[in-house]
Amino acid sequence: MSDANHSHDHEGPHAGPIKTPRQLIVAVFFAFVVPIIAIVLLVSFVAADKQPAAGTNALAAEAVARRIAPVGHVEVKDLSDPSSMKTGDQVYAAQCVACHGTGVAGAPKFGDAAAWGPRIGQGYETLLTHALKGKGAMAPQGGGDFSDLEIGRAVVYMANKGGAKLEEPKLPAGTVAKADEAASAPVAVAAAITPAPAATPAPTAAVPKADSGAAPPLYAQTCSACHAAGVAGAPKLGDKAAWAPRLGQGIDALTATVIKGKGAMPPKGGSGASEAEIKTAVTYMVKSAK
Repeated sequence: MSDANHSHDHEGPHAGPIKTPRQLIVAVFFAFVVPIIAIVLLVSFVAADKQPAAGTNALAAEAVARRIAPVGHVEVKDLSDPSSMKTGDQVYAAQCVACHGTGVAGAPKFGDAAAWGPRIGQGYETLLTHALKGKGAMAPQGGGDFSDLEIGRAVVYMANKGGAKLEEPKLPAGTVAKADEAASAPVAVAAAITPAPAATPAPTAAVPKADSGAAPPLYAQTCSACHAAGVAGAPKLGDKAAWAPRLGQGIDALTATVIKGKGAMPPKGGSGASEAEIKTAVTYMVKSAK
């Protein structure tokens, strides 16, 4: 009798975990929803991993702008228009910072009162003369191409940051008056002027090439400030021993170094030159060392 009951218990139906319709609905719901959520999260993760990093679009736009930028530009200055003249800090940032920013090649460091003190004592006129004509390793105008007024403003700007109390130079009053007179002159006067016969154009001078032996303008204006005398670790022009370790890098690598800056040399030597102009100057210096 007991054996029959025992056999009957094993042969009967087994009860599962789902016992009510509500439990069945919940189980079916989770069986569909959980995999869907997992798939959505996985797709979102993969898509986010392929998204460009923040700022990539801006960098790409900047790179495109650099590639399509013109090789050079022409800047025309009207000396009778004060607004066309650069300020002292603008000239400093464009040209003077190459040496005065770090105090290389004997240049008094910007803001160093001890270095500027003896020079300020020489007076503004002496400082301006040295800046215009050059002194020591510094080329005339530091290798730049500015008006005397702009150089004077830069001299005053740096001297005052070194402890001086100089007044910034201004355009002569007569120059501004002439500009005002020209602006107020009747238009009819210009029409009444008889045009002069066209003059025979003078022969155009040939532009020197990088391999002609003549120094490129960029070298004369900027690079010579350090490379002419070999100051601040710059290899001296024509010094084969100093240039020997660098020649093996090649023109392109040396050009890239100049663009990025190295050691005491700021990017592009502190100039606003194009890559083509820098490559021409580098080629000239490399050939002088062969």
